[in-house]
Amino acid sequence: MIKVGVVGGTGYTGVELLRLLAQHPEVELKAITSRGDAGVPVADMFPSLRRRVELRFVDPQSANLAACDVVFFATPNGIAMQQAAELVSAGVKVIDLAADFRISDIAEWEKWYGMKHACPELVAEAVYGLPEVNREAIKKARIVANPGCYPTAVQLGFLPLVEAGVIELDGLIADSKSGVSGAGRKAETHILFSESADNFQAYGVAGHRHLPEIRQGLSRFANAPVGLTFVPHLTPMIRGIHATLYGRLKRDVDLQALFEERFAGEAFVDVMPKGSHPSTRSVRSANMCRIAVHRPQGGDVVVVLSVIDNLVKGAAGQAVQNMNILFGLPEPTGLGQIPLMP
Repeated sequence: MIKVGVVGGTGYTGVELLRLLAQHPEVELKAITSRGDAGVPVADMFPSLRRRVELRFVDPQSANLAACDVVFFATPNGIAMQQAAELVSAGVKVIDLAADFRISDIAEWEKWYGMKHACPELVAEAVYGLPEVNREAIKKARIVANPGCYPTAVQLGFLPLVEAGVIELDGLIADSKSGVSGAGRKAETHILFSESADNFQAYGVAGHRHLPEIRQGLSRFANAPVGLTFVPHLTPMIRGIHATLYGRLKRDVDLQALFEERFAGEAFVDVMPKGSHPSTRSVRSANMCRIAVHRPQGGDVVVVLSVIDNLVKGAAGQAVQNMNILFGLPEPTGLGQIPLMP
């Protein structure tokens, strides 16, 4: 059994991670930390976990995380970088669901996240945990930077086009929408029900923290600089991301075949039939990215529709997928949940 610790188990990503780990046949949960709720039974805070998780939250200072095989950080940005080095030195694998190790350029990270990086030496070693691209490197990693939710949907959608060199790289557009759970489990005016319901709004148009992460990934796929316009939107739903992606074709190509061949054998990417329009509901609570590719009116613009559950393939599910790779398990282990309907 894989002995697992979870740092920061009280947010939406944390409880989603616990939901998946509690169902995993090869996992033994050893510690779930919370500074503010130490001593509280996990199932008292999250009744959905009754009879599945018997642990209490413990203060991070009291948790014996060094005795774990892997520790997940489901914490705000800036926490994992304070503790990762000690755990890695003790032989513990680290999977960070925040952004501390995602961006290789330290100055760029500090610019977007507004703080000094505490352990830049580990950033160069960390493996970006997008399995469909970095599977082999993840197998050997000591620390995995789990991708963000928007970056997962956008990068997977653009991946076949950029890798094959069939679109212009200087004018990519990602028009993306997220449910309110992407803002986290905290009290903020804009995510109150009376503020977000019956409403639709763009934000971060001038610049969003996920922009450099997406741009970095696409540039690596292309081995060349990429020009990207990324506009996120808040939608009146709880879960889900829908990314509508635009690029200009450089040459004629069978787009459907290109996508089907690139993702053939991928357990968690579903290329839908030609003409499809995937919905966020079709991936709700599952570790799945559904993609459809279109060429409107046979023109030179390609439109990709990419949907994920922001808490699963966009966070906790992808983290468990990375854990499976790290420990030599089949990637679908513990991740066979069928999306919820309705």
